[in-house]
Amino acid sequence: MRYIFVHGLGQTPASWDKTIENLSVQLGGEGIAASCASPDLSELLRNKDTNYVNLYTAFSEYCDSVPEPITICGLSLGGILALHYGIEHPHKVKALVLIGAQYKMPKKLLAFQNVIFRFMPQAMFRQMGFGKKQFIELSKSMMELDFSNDLDKISCPVLVVCGEKDKANMEAAKGLADCLSHAEFCMIGNSGHEVNVDAPEQLAERISVFMGNVEGKAIRD
Repeated sequence: MRYIFVHGLGQTPASWDKTIENLSVQLGGEGIAASCASPDLSELLRNKDTNYVNLYTAFSEYCDSVPEPITICGLSLGGILALHYGIEHPHKVKALVLIGAQYKMPKKLLAFQNVIFRFMPQAMFRQMGFGKKQFIELSKSMMELDFSNDLDKISCPVLVVCGEKDKANMEAAKGLADCLSHAEFCMIGNSGHEVNVDAPEQLAERISVFMGNVEGKAIRD
C-alpha cells in the first residue's frame, strides 16, 4: 500500500519529512518510508492556470497513476484534495487522514486570508512554491467548494485531526468527523494548524495507531 502525504498551501513536501520519519519508526522502518510519497502541488500546476479545478485534476491524475490501494494524508488544502479524491474514488482509497481540513469553504475566512496575502511582501512567498499572485488566485477559486452533500460517498475509514490551537478549523473538523460514517476525531495537543510541523511525533503516533486499526479490520473482514 502507498501512503500519499499532501501538504497545505504555504508548505512544501519537506513539511512532511519529520512525520514520515517518525511514522517509519512506528510502522516498521525503511520499507514504510519507501512507500511514502509527497507530491509538490506547485509542480503539479506547472504550466497550468492556478485554480482549484486544475490543481485537483492534476492531483487526481497523480493518484490514479499509483496502482496500489492508497492512504492519503492531507493537511488544509491537502486535506481538501484528499477528501475530494476519496469522494470520487471510494474503491481506490483505503483510508484518509484529514488534518485541519474544511468540507465547506468558509468564505469570510478565505476573503480575510486573501486580504492578508495582498499586503505580504513577495519575498515571503518564494520558499512556498506558489507565488503571491498564485496564492490569491487559488484561494479565490476555492470559495464555492462545498462537499456537504457528497460525504456519504466516503466509504473508507477516516481519521480527522485538528491541532489544539487551531481554533479556526476546530468546529469544521469535529463536524466533518460527525458527518462521516467511518470517522474518528483526534485533537493533537500543543499544536496549531500545521500539525505536521508543530507535532510530527504525535501525529505519526496517531496515524500509526489508526492504520493498525484499519489493517486489523481488513484482516478480520
